[in-house]
Amino acid sequence: MDKNMKEENIIQKKCFRFSVLVVGLCKYLREKQKDYIISKQLLRAGTSIGANVEEEIGCQSKKDFYFWLTIAYKEARESYYWLKVLKEAEMIEQSIIDQPISDCEEILKIIGSILKTLRNQQPPDDS
Repeated sequence: MDKNMKEENIIQKKCFRFSVLVVGLCKYLREKQKDYIISKQLLRAGTSIGANVEEEIGCQSKKDFYFWLTIAYKEARESYYWLKVLKEAEMIEQSIIDQPISDCEEILKIIGSILKTLRNQQPPDDS
């Protein structure tokens, strides 16, 4: 496991803050926009990022660490997709959606960088 992930865990904090932001955003979508489909998808994916990061923090092997971090990255990609749909479909004001999009992009960059470093160090055994 990556020693830096165990210390001042910035990705853990960012994912938690993003989850809280997504919960509020989805509540807004349900109450104000009467959207239940996209908000449900975003809520599931957006809160799953941090949950998977928590799983990887507790991992006992590099293989598991890599696995859970990969799942977190995939959930961040899905969250980013739903946020962009909301923006492009003009379902939510730009002033509200821009911060979650920016936060998600930052999470994607951080997790992507960690995964790249792990792959460059020694790819996990696929067996």
